[in-house]
Amino acid sequence: MSAQDDVARFAALLRELKGRTDRSYGSLARRLGMNTSTLHRYCAGEAVPVDFAPVERFAALCGASGEERLELHRRWLRAVAARRRPRPAATAGDAASEPDGEDAPTRERASGGAPGAADGVDGPAAERASAGEPFAGCGSADGDVVSGPLDDAARGRPWYRRRKRVTVALAAAGALLATVGSLSALPGDDRRPSAGGDPSAAPGASVTAGPATPRARASSPVPSGSAAPGESPVPTGTPRRSSAPATAPASGPAAGPTAPADSAPAGPPLAWTADSQVWAYGCGHDYVVAKPPGQVPPPPAPQDAGTWAATQSAVHGGETIVELSVQGTSDTAVVLTALRVRVVGRTAPAPGNAYAMDQGCGGALTPRHFAVDLDKDRPIARAVAGNDAGTPIPAVRLPYRVSAADPEVLRVTARTGTCDCRWYLELDWSSRGRTGTVRVDDHGRPFRTSGIEGLPRYTYDTSARRWAPQAG
Repeated sequence: MSAQDDVARFAALLRELKGRTDRSYGSLARRLGMNTSTLHRYCAGEAVPVDFAPVERFAALCGASGEERLELHRRWLRAVAARRRPRPAATAGDAASEPDGEDAPTRERASGGAPGAADGVDGPAAERASAGEPFAGCGSADGDVVSGPLDDAARGRPWYRRRKRVTVALAAAGALLATVGSLSALPGDDRRPSAGGDPSAAPGASVTAGPATPRARASSPVPSGSAAPGESPVPTGTPRRSSAPATAPASGPAAGPTAPADSAPAGPPLAWTADSQVWAYGCGHDYVVAKPPGQVPPPPAPQDAGTWAATQSAVHGGETIVELSVQGTSDTAVVLTALRVRVVGRTAPAPGNAYAMDQGCGGALTPRHFAVDLDKDRPIARAVAGNDAGTPIPAVRLPYRVSAADPEVLRVTARTGTCDCRWYLELDWSSRGRTGTVRVDDHGRPFRTSGIEGLPRYTYDTSARRWAPQAG
C-alpha cells in the first residue's frame, strides 16, 4: 500500500466519524480547541496531526466506539509513518528518471537516438549489465543482482558513452574549481555578497566573520557547525548585524551562490499576521470619533471596519480585539514560549463621541483569548478559556507549538477605561536551538485603545437612518 493510500484511509475514517454529527467543521474545531482550517486539512488528507491527542478528542466528540478508536489509532500510525517515509527509488522500467540523475534530453544526446529509445524495455539494470559491471540493488526495484554481459537484444548504451558523460562532468567540475581559485586570488576590492547570492537571506542579516575568514575558508574548509580561526560563532537568536568592519572583503567561495552551511540564520522561522479590526461576537464594537453625529456615516459591515475607521480617524473605544495568526515557515516545529504586552504611551482618553456599531448583540460562543488590562502599570496577557453553549473551550497555554502545516490563531482582547493607550505585543519563539522575539503591531505602528467613560454614546437608528443618543 502506498503512502498516499495510508493517509487517504486515515482521512476517510475521520470524515466518516464527522458525518455522524450535525456539526460543521467550525463548531467541531472550537470544541477541540483548534483552527477550523487545520481540522479540514486533517479530514481532507492534506495533513496528518503529529500527536494522537486531538484525534482522540475528535473521536470522542463524534461518538466513536472502542473498536473504531482502535482502528483510528492504527490508521493514524500508518499515516504518520507514510508521511515520514522517503520517496521510493526509481524502478528499472521507469523512463521518468535514472539513477545517474540525467533527464530525457541528456539520455537522447548520450545515446544518439530518438527520445523513444529511452522509453523502451532497456532500463538502468540492462545498461549496467551491458558493460559487464556487476552491481546489486542499484536502481532495481526487486533487488536482483545482475552480473556479466547480456546478449545483443538486452544490451543498452555502450560503456564508452557512459564514461564520456563522466569525463564531461569531471571536466566541468575542474573548470568550476579553477574559476573559483582564480577569483579568490584577485586583490580585495571590498566586494560584498549580493542580495541574490543567498535567496534566503533577510535584509539586515549578515554573517559574523572577520576580514581574514574568506581566505581561510578557501584554503582549508571548515566542517559545518564549527567556526574557522578568527571567525565569531554563529548567532543562535534573531539575526543581528555583524560586528566586523564595514570594509571587510568578502571574496572567495563565501561570496558566490554557494554560501557556507554555517552562515547566519535568515530570520525567524515563523510568519504572522495581525487583524485589529475584530468585533466582539462579529457585531459589537465602539469607536471614538471626533465628529458630530451628522458627519459620521452609518456603521460599516465588519469586513469593511478597517476602511471605515481609517476614513473617520476613529480610535478603538474601550476595547481592542487583535487576532494574531501564527505559523511556521517550514515543517520544523516552532515553539511559542511567551506573549508579552508593551505599553509605549498613556495619555488622557481621546476627545469625541463614542459610536456603537450595533444595537446590542450576543452569542452562545465565547472564544478563548488572552485578556489584557491596559490600566495596570504592568499589563500581562492572561489566558482565558472560552465557552460554546455550555461546553468549555480550553485556554491556550504557552508554550504552544506551530508549524507550516499546523498554524494557530491567538486572540488578544485589550481593555481600558481611563487612558488613551498605545501598545504592542512581543511573541517569544524557540526552534532547533534558536530563540528570538517578534514584535506584533499595527503595520509598524502601536495599537491604540482609548477609554469611553463619560463620553456621549450614539447608536444608529436604522428606521430614521441617523445616529441617535443611546437611551439610558
